[in-house]
Amino acid sequence: MKIIGENSGSREYIADYYASYYANTLIVTTKGLDLELPRLLTTYMIIDLSRNRFEGHIPSIIGDLVGLRVLNLSHNVLEDVIPASLQHLSVLESLDLSSNKIVGEIPQQLVSLKSLVVLNLSHNHLVGCIPQEK
Repeated sequence: MKIIGENSGSREYIADYYASYYANTLIVTTKGLDLELPRLLTTYMIIDLSRNRFEGHIPSIIGDLVGLRVLNLSHNVLEDVIPASLQHLSVLESLDLSSNKIVGEIPQQLVSLKSLVVLNLSHNHLVGCIPQEK
């Protein structure tokens, strides 16, 4: 995933900045205070990066966020296919990838997401049918 720099016009990958920090701990700075959140990957986790003008592809490494319950990447400019690695998000309850430029078929592997209640893939360029459990 890339973000377009507001002032510089540059494009930078988010993973380049944060990949090494997410292994065990996440430090969030809010109102000048640093808050350390240890063991982020094993706790209830929501990621909402909607409406941020991110472009590029959805990184397959998102499949490693085993505690992820809600993933909202809607209303960006994400392209390419839905990564099959999302099948590893066994506790994912809501997946919203709507209003992007995602192409291809919905991965059959998403059928394994037994906790999934909300799936919004509308307003993309997907083809084929919604996968069914065999």
